[in-house]
Amino acid sequence: MNLINLPQLRYPFPSRVNARAEDAQTHIHQWVQKFDLITDEKALFKFNKARFAWLAARAFPDAPFPELCLIADFNTWLFLLDDQCDENTAGKKSDYLRTIMAGLMDIFHTNKVYRLEDAGPLPASLSDIWERMRAISKPSWRLRFIRSMEDYFNSCIWEAENREAGKVPSVKDYVRMRPFTGALFADVEAIDVIEKIYLPDDLLKNGILQRMILACNNIVCWANDIISCTKEAKAGDVHNLVLVLQHELNISLQEAVAEATRMHNEELAVFLVLEKLLPYDETPFSYELIRYVSVLRSWMIGNYEWSVLDTGRYGVAMQQVLH
Repeated sequence: MNLINLPQLRYPFPSRVNARAEDAQTHIHQWVQKFDLITDEKALFKFNKARFAWLAARAFPDAPFPELCLIADFNTWLFLLDDQCDENTAGKKSDYLRTIMAGLMDIFHTNKVYRLEDAGPLPASLSDIWERMRAISKPSWRLRFIRSMEDYFNSCIWEAENREAGKVPSVKDYVRMRPFTGALFADVEAIDVIEKIYLPDDLLKNGILQRMILACNNIVCWANDIISCTKEAKAGDVHNLVLVLQHELNISLQEAVAEATRMHNEELAVFLVLEKLLPYDETPFSYELIRYVSVLRSWMIGNYEWSVLDTGRYGVAMQQVLH
């Protein structure tokens, strides 16, 4: 495969990192071993190199330490689940996913706490996360979070069905489903309990804010697609904005990167325009709204900086910032 030039994505937001980032990294190192999510030295080395806690620390810079550990555990769990799904090459992959994900959703619906010896690493670790989330949340929040996780699991099955059928999704279908496959809606729901920002339902449902959340989601996911496109192309995974653009438009990988970058930048422009239209003067929750938007900003710049500065997951760390 020819080498491609990755763009340096730019965000007009402050770069911030939670002061307890390194402590959170130590925590998840111990947490994944406690639940047998990582069981050998080679995998542990790869895991530590990924520095998943730093993504949470950049996205939630003001979170108290227990909550930072909780969201770091959750995102670590998502990454490990994603890797397990990608690495499972069984012929009945979508059936496998339906079975495992039905069991995982049952944890949310029944609040059952599984022990490692009874259920295995993924259910036991998820039930630990959910138990801690329930302790600091309200029932209405739990319903929203459960819906976001159900959407995420269903999108994983959609990807698996495409792989089984050898189908490359259309750009339209991919753009429609990508906000769910990234699980970022669940992370956005978590702003409530992690950063202690409590917006009333009518403000959360505001059309301008909802479109900003979608823009944030698209920006984070598409930036990830741009950064990881070479890695995923080598792995034969077509679920990547760059790769579906390349396939549908019949263009080179470099041209597809340029088009994905244009789409990414367009969404960023939408976010910046809408931010000025939020009803700050019409609500007594204006300070909370400012804080909420600041987390969306942190997610966008934090995801990119984690990808190119912190993690070894994509093999691109430091490439952009040296030029």
